[in-house]
Amino acid sequence: MAGQLLRQLKIGNVILKNNIILAPMAGISDLPFRLLCKEQGAGLLGMEMVSAKAIMYNSKNTEVLMEIHPKEGPVSLQLFGSDADIISEMAKRIEERPFAILDINMGCPVPKVVNNGEGSALMNNPSLVREIISKTVKAIRKPVTVKIRKGFDGEHVNAVEIAKVAEDAGAAAIAVHGRTREELYSGWADWDIIAQVKRAVGIPVIGNGDVTDGRSAKKMLEETGCDGVMIGRAARGNPWIFREAAAYLKNGEMIGRPDPKEIRETILRHAALQIRYKGEYVGIREMRKHVSWYTAGCPNSARFRGRLNEMETMEDLCKGIEEIFSSGQQGGLYE
Repeated sequence: MAGQLLRQLKIGNVILKNNIILAPMAGISDLPFRLLCKEQGAGLLGMEMVSAKAIMYNSKNTEVLMEIHPKEGPVSLQLFGSDADIISEMAKRIEERPFAILDINMGCPVPKVVNNGEGSALMNNPSLVREIISKTVKAIRKPVTVKIRKGFDGEHVNAVEIAKVAEDAGAAAIAVHGRTREELYSGWADWDIIAQVKRAVGIPVIGNGDVTDGRSAKKMLEETGCDGVMIGRAARGNPWIFREAAAYLKNGEMIGRPDPKEIRETILRHAALQIRYKGEYVGIREMRKHVSWYTAGCPNSARFRGRLNEMETMEDLCKGIEEIFSSGQQGGLYE
């Protein structure tokens, strides 16, 4: 049974090597981090969400967000917005870029997005959902997918309705996060709503929420019948989760956590990639949160985390990493 759970996944005309997917996460699933997740076996890489309006206005920051490395494919580029014409027109404008799938964000819970009627706010307007998807599907040749939540709040749980609308409008797949917008990321994700969506539509359904390792990935696939799993927060500081989940789904093999040497080397590689693509000033500052995640739960990690905000250069980071990962020095993270 386990061997059948790790499989290729077909989304439109795109065939993924496996059905374990990196979720699109603002400020996290950027190009450097995606490359690391790709190396660890992620079948599809979700890019950071991009504003359709920002593309229209030729935002330089947005141009950086849309950069794709030749070795990371397949990737899914995610747009957000609430104007069907702008989303579809911008999708057409960028279609020649090297992404495989275009995803439309209908699940972001961030207030500044929701207050503009975008992200998860769209789940309150099924007719607009239909218009956005249908116009975008007609505008481009690449598969169009949608990411939604269980509903906007506990009084409006309508993931099944929205999924049916999405399928009817031409969506090639749908990802479902088992929490409402109101719940944000608190409590436990409702996997039953994922199962309900899977039973209601014929397109691939990707489950999202509380997949933290191989066991939970297997459990979600078995309990919901979904076609793939999407991993978000559990991948922060842990790109190895993709190889671990793949091994467990393939043959039930439990791969051990990376040793200190591999963690250290990955942090330094991650930092080097950040600097290459974003420069030292931005890259090292963005690495602070990643290093915090990489070292979470390790001995002395709390003490080290207090020093992270003092790191401003690659030299600072290297010195700090060498110190905390040195087993021979007093106060080392892994002494």
